[in-house]
Amino acid sequence: MLIMLLPVLYLVACSSNAPKKEEAPATPTSSAADLKEAKEERNKQVAMASINAMAAGNVDGVLKDAANDVSDYGDGSGTPIKGVDTAKKMISEWLANVDKYKVDDVLTIADGDHVAVFGTWSGTFKNNFMGMKSKGKSFKIRDCDIFTFNADGKITEHRNVQSFATMISQLSKQK
Repeated sequence: MLIMLLPVLYLVACSSNAPKKEEAPATPTSSAADLKEAKEERNKQVAMASINAMAAGNVDGVLKDAANDVSDYGDGSGTPIKGVDTAKKMISEWLANVDKYKVDDVLTIADGDHVAVFGTWSGTFKNNFMGMKSKGKSFKIRDCDIFTFNADGKITEHRNVQSFATMISQLSKQK
């Protein structure tokens, strides 16, 4: 009986001393969520750089990270602006007409390839605007700028949501 017990004890002893499979050490890898978050953070920084350049009156800075074929749809009520050169011309004309242009109360939200920047824009017109006697008159409006980005982090589209009627109303009330 002892002879039969020895092989059983040997098997038990060997199995308890057998090297255990060790799990591979955890390596820091980027999950899809981490990559998405990093991309969204990059896009938010690019959008804010464009917004800050606009407030500073820096036309080249506004479009520094724009794709060459960028489209600006504005609020959707007019013809889209296509291409960097055309967008520079439009922005230059606006900035040449507005003094003390600034943005306050900024909130930035990203979702995938889209970034929305909410803010309050204000400024004073240097000249008359759209046939209105607006020279020296100021405005303050809420705005949401919506940017779309490509995989390289370049702005491919811009849209904005603002109350143009509010601006006109403010200008018509001032003397």
